[in-house]
Amino acid sequence: MTFHASEQNRRRRIDTECTVTVRHTEETLEAHVVLDDGLLPAAGDRITVFGDPIRIDYGHTATFKRRARLERGGVLAKLRVRLASFFQLTELYEVSFSDGRL
Repeated sequence: MTFHASEQNRRRRIDTECTVTVRHTEETLEAHVVLDDGLLPAAGDRITVFGDPIRIDYGHTATFKRRARLERGGVLAKLRVRLASFFQLTELYEVSFSDGRL
């Protein structure tokens, strides 16, 4: 694990290993990244995975080991994400599951 910090970049950067699992099936196309050091991203954080592009055939699931950089978000980034997620959640309140009769 390597830590980087600079005056120009207020984000704290942590370099680490990660495990990338990619699934390409009839039901789903998904990718999941797990940081191997047990680090957990929080609101406002950014993860960058390094390495060659991943390609898998249809109907397969594959796991890859890669390098990753976790950039911790500052106070403003965390606040922006929390505020945006609140308003996205309130959009769900607009959906009605009734049959239209009162």
